[in-house]
Amino acid sequence: MRYAESFANMPRKKNPVILGIESSCDETAAAVVRGRELCSSIILSSAAEQAKYGGVVPEIASRAHTDAIDEAVCEAIAQAGIGAGELDAVAVTYGAGLAGALLVGLSFAKSFAYSLGIPLIAVDHIRGHMAAAYLADPSLEPPFITLLASGGHTAIIHTQTETTFSVLGSTRDDAAGEAFDKAARVLGLPYPGGPNIEKLAKQGAPTIRFPQMFRGNGYDFSYSGLKTAVINYCHNAEQRGEPYSRADVAASFQCAACDVLAERAVEAACAAGCRTIAAGGGVIANGYLRERLQTLGAAAGCKVVLPERKFCTDNAAMIAAEGLVQYRVGNFSELSVNACAHIPLGRKGKQ
Repeated sequence: MRYAESFANMPRKKNPVILGIESSCDETAAAVVRGRELCSSIILSSAAEQAKYGGVVPEIASRAHTDAIDEAVCEAIAQAGIGAGELDAVAVTYGAGLAGALLVGLSFAKSFAYSLGIPLIAVDHIRGHMAAAYLADPSLEPPFITLLASGGHTAIIHTQTETTFSVLGSTRDDAAGEAFDKAARVLGLPYPGGPNIEKLAKQGAPTIRFPQMFRGNGYDFSYSGLKTAVINYCHNAEQRGEPYSRADVAASFQCAACDVLAERAVEAACAAGCRTIAAGGGVIANGYLRERLQTLGAAAGCKVVLPERKFCTDNAAMIAAEGLVQYRVGNFSELSVNACAHIPLGRKGKQ
């Protein structure tokens, strides 16, 4: 009998204890949830080392995960105040992300689940970002609109049930997080770009009119024009020898990038008849975007559910939260499951 099949008829608990493991990029993370209650969250990051090179170096990330994975898991279990034998399942990111980094977490999770004789749950990283909202509001129930904004994806999603959703619109080119990183680079800001753009923007004012992208039908996004406009503005000023305010550029870019995210999320909620908007992904940690979502949502009579900032960026709590969703429907994984560097947004089915 295959590994996942051996748990097919297993009685499933209402509030299982699930270990989550995340290693898709430069954070080695582990967390434990009991149902929708977060019991622990450990994040060991190699971002400081990566910053020396201006971005994530896959080989360095993989080695850092190898060094940190055991420590992160042991600390998460200890912080939760349980023994490993009390775990009911292990959830782990299998994609998308850096292949080598993913393999570290996935290999550890396979052996750990097997040694305990409990189910393995392979989690889509993006589904994890979406599930972070359940930790922010344990009473949250679909249907609702999800705004996804990360380094690799930007989308408006109609979450119909915990396991089914439809993509109403997505980016046609760059993702929002990618645009933040590229704007930060042209402004001479260090990695990671998003937090440093936000910090610099607080010292400036949005006085520059950058394009907010096309306003066609639907809820698609495009950030390539905004990115190019920022690059051209800075380079043209430098070539003419004209001074310009980096803080004003950061503030203007931030408004142009974030306003459209908040506006379209609220528009989609009203059109779908949903009174709740959830959000996930690293860009959702941006303070200006969070404020705009809350303000526009309240004006439209919508409840806005935002994960804590530390649970917007990569973490294992969100992986454990999505693990709970998959546990409840018995979507367990085989030990043969492999890492997947790219997963199309909206892909469904048993891993």
